[in-house]
Amino acid sequence: MVADDKPASTFKYAEQPVYTASNGAPIPHPEEFQRVGQNGPLLLQDFHLIDLLAHFDRERIPERVVHAKGAGAYGDFVVTHDISDITQVDMLTGVGKKTPAVVRFSTVGGEKGSADTARDPRGFAIKFYTQEGNWDWVYNNTPIFFLRDPTKFPLFIHTQKRNPQTNLKDATMFWDYLSTHQEAIHQVMHLFSDRGTPYSYRHMNGYSGHTHKWTKPDGTINYVQIHLKTDQGSKTLTNAEAGKLASENPDWNTQDLFEAIQRGEHPSWTVYVQVLSPEQAEKFRWNIFDLTKVWPQKEVPLRPFGKLTLNKNVENYFAEIEQVAFSPSHLVPGVEPSADPVLQSRLFSYPDTHRHRLGVNYQQIPVNAPLKAFNPFHRDGSMAVNGNYGANPNYPSSYRKLTYKPVKVTNDHEKWAGAAVSFLSEVTSEDYVQAKGLWDVLGRQAGQQDNFIGNVSGHLKAAKDDTRKRTYDMFSKVDKDLGARIAAATEKLASPTKSSL
Repeated sequence: MVADDKPASTFKYAEQPVYTASNGAPIPHPEEFQRVGQNGPLLLQDFHLIDLLAHFDRERIPERVVHAKGAGAYGDFVVTHDISDITQVDMLTGVGKKTPAVVRFSTVGGEKGSADTARDPRGFAIKFYTQEGNWDWVYNNTPIFFLRDPTKFPLFIHTQKRNPQTNLKDATMFWDYLSTHQEAIHQVMHLFSDRGTPYSYRHMNGYSGHTHKWTKPDGTINYVQIHLKTDQGSKTLTNAEAGKLASENPDWNTQDLFEAIQRGEHPSWTVYVQVLSPEQAEKFRWNIFDLTKVWPQKEVPLRPFGKLTLNKNVENYFAEIEQVAFSPSHLVPGVEPSADPVLQSRLFSYPDTHRHRLGVNYQQIPVNAPLKAFNPFHRDGSMAVNGNYGANPNYPSSYRKLTYKPVKVTNDHEKWAGAAVSFLSEVTSEDYVQAKGLWDVLGRQAGQQDNFIGNVSGHLKAAKDDTRKRTYDMFSKVDKDLGARIAAATEKLASPTKSSL
């Protein structure tokens, strides 16, 4: 608070608030300091100077291990179609119902200062402020991912970062992992097509990737996947265009999103759901808990149900975007996680990283705070700034009764029996089928297969010889001609001096 009791964040540029120290005491000049005489040492009693330096030393919080570089904005979601036959989620009941939201787009592997146009999947995370709690959609711009075994995630991410010895990005690490974990091939096909370099955040789609369960009032369930289709039209960059922007304006996507909203060109996405009943899921060709597979739309059609629009930029990037904390475990009544093991691991991993980055009370940060919350059993800890629930008992007290809202137990489809087992999925011929389908789709789009060959060979050329050969074999399993073309193009570019290890 400042002199006239207005929160500091509410002052406008035309006003002239009194400058103070962090404790509110007025300071005559922000650049003055205390010392002994004209040329003597500093005084430790100079709280303003010490406070200023100490806060400056701590301005940076740990960047996200993944999704470090991003941009975001506020908007709202509006229900456009009645889907009450498949869900009881309060936010989705009633055509025209509007829910406020904040969205953060990001690259996955790059560091905080990396280029927006790097070849990388994009995060597409949304926090809906519903009347029954915050519901987070922590999605990507690709409908699949590189893995389906949760233990592989940190290992895979390490190979997309820097070599621990050279501290350089390393093509051999990158392709060594992918060529020995070929369940990733479908995602690799997406990544190295021009889809791997979206033109802007406004011109890309979002996908849940994971399967969730939506419950109905009678306790039955449906399995669902969500698609957000850009209303601006999908638009991508070639490798050359992306590289040019990376050098000329590495913050291109961030700038494009902010300026479009400032101009009143509010980007929007039409939101669809794919639905499988438990009976359909049992007969489905693909394991619905396999993150490396899509549900073909010819077999499981898209059903529209909403519109997401971004219409307001943030006032302070750090407070509202750097500190926003999404998690797939932030669910609301009517939604449950499926047995997808990668999703299950994310239920723990995301809140855990927020506790590390932002503190145990990260949900009290304004951008993360739900519309309504009362949990007096969560007490103390760093940055308990919401009053710490005052004198409310911190246990279930007979003197302070609480109201409990009953939740109908679902008729779960999944049932388990037997002892715990150690599990690791195997790569089979089925893992190349959808990748081949994407290769055929690229063949129907002018120049896209050639671009794919150029994108892969341009990156793969720096890997070691044996890793290159193993990668050619991987692509040959998708399509023999594809493997041969990548081999020819890469070997033409490769030389022993370009090997990275």
